[in-house]
Amino acid sequence: MIEKSKELNGHGAGIYSLAFDGEFLYSGSADQFVTRWDLSAGTQDKFAIRFDFPVYAITVFNHQNFLAVGLSNGNLHVFDLRSKQEVKFFTQHVKAIFSIVENGNDNQLYVADADGNLSVWNTSTFDLLLYLPLDCGKIRRITVSTAGGYFAVVGQDGNARVFETTFFNELSCFFSHTGGATAVLFHPYKPEVLITGGKDAFLRYWDWKTGTLLEELPSHNFVLYDILAINDGKQILTASRDKTIKIWDSQTTKFLQRLDTKWHGHRHSVNCLIPLNTTTFASASDDKRIIIWKFSVDSDTTN
Repeated sequence: MIEKSKELNGHGAGIYSLAFDGEFLYSGSADQFVTRWDLSAGTQDKFAIRFDFPVYAITVFNHQNFLAVGLSNGNLHVFDLRSKQEVKFFTQHVKAIFSIVENGNDNQLYVADADGNLSVWNTSTFDLLLYLPLDCGKIRRITVSTAGGYFAVVGQDGNARVFETTFFNELSCFFSHTGGATAVLFHPYKPEVLITGGKDAFLRYWDWKTGTLLEELPSHNFVLYDILAINDGKQILTASRDKTIKIWDSQTTKFLQRLDTKWHGHRHSVNCLIPLNTTTFASASDDKRIIIWKFSVDSDTTN
């Protein structure tokens, strides 16, 4: 069973993205702030950055020493978390940045925008390695395989695309969701399996090398916004516009639990999920709240 552990309040608008450096939690919001949270105290600390536009995507990278921030106008800011100073500012993207993901194994940072453009950056030199117009509409999510070597992108055109990380060749492209694909994750145990979620509210498992559908689950009432593996990959979490988080067994795909207002959960769309450790994760919502959830490893309670 998963239970609510803590609630963090302070943003003035919906929260779209979370990042974690191993000690502090960072949140990006439509109120144009990136805020840092002391999780032990459950409060904001003195580190906060205000921008001129809403913050749609953030991540920490390069051994958690840097923070990348993507804005609704396409600007990409990079901050050194040790000096708390901005070190880079890029205008490569001209539309809203919805996803920023690090591939630590290959020293790459992936950035995607509302026009379907993908940029790849070297995380040590900050050099631009690739700018690829995918012409797929809004890209909401990118995921990296556990061992590196591959990353997957899902877009508004409903397709899932998998690329290799040396020459950035497209290895696979297949249609996954009517209305658009909005969430994606490589299976934690099965590297050949890609998990996707979409506006059609389905959760689907694919053999990404062949584009073969392995299983589909009618998982939520509305669009899925995020998919996360937790508890050493034993469970899969899904977050949705329907205000709920759902927990699934990653091996059997069995539904285990629903986190909603009954569990003191979110009152509006759940926009993102992030792991804090093996059995703890955080969620953020349009209700302006961050909730910390604690996983009881031995429980298999369904709801």
